[in-house]
Amino acid sequence: MVFIHLAEGYEEVEALTCVDVLRRAGVDAKMVSVTGNLLVKGAHGINIEADMLFEDADYGACEMIVLPGGLPGATNLRDHAGLTSRIKEFAKAGKPQAAICAAPLALAAHGALEGKNATIYPGMEDYLAGAKPTGETVTIDGGVITGMGPALAMEFALALVGFLKGEKTKKEVATGLLYDRIGEI
Repeated sequence: MVFIHLAEGYEEVEALTCVDVLRRAGVDAKMVSVTGNLLVKGAHGINIEADMLFEDADYGACEMIVLPGGLPGATNLRDHAGLTSRIKEFAKAGKPQAAICAAPLALAAHGALEGKNATIYPGMEDYLAGAKPTGETVTIDGGVITGMGPALAMEFALALVGFLKGEKTKKEVATGLLYDRIGEI
């Protein structure tokens, strides 16, 4: 199971693209609200109903934490005490974590990017404390996947599929989405 976390001000394109693409690949992807409410408002005023509240999520069954960006969504994720504990636990255990756009700042703030190559929204590289900024659209370093921003949400989501389900499934999903017509798979 993969948990995509929603905080007030999340980037809608990034969150929903991850959920959609992961589910197409057969991954049990769940949206987890850190707000105390299932209905969460995104950075562009789109309300999405999460599948569960953070308080009800079973992190023992979670194989990957995913953080969509957006502001103030990324800083709200960074500042959520419960999620902070989970990010630290996953980092210590070497369990996979992924963040896109501004959200890598939440991983960096809690030590999950220490010594890793990572990317973030251009101009925010100073928030990658302990990491080596790559400037790549998507960077995979061990079990940490980071992406640059909204226009790259599909590439980021497909990287998650490749990591979790393998290159064959990634190519099948990408082809079904016609991604092969716009970019390299």
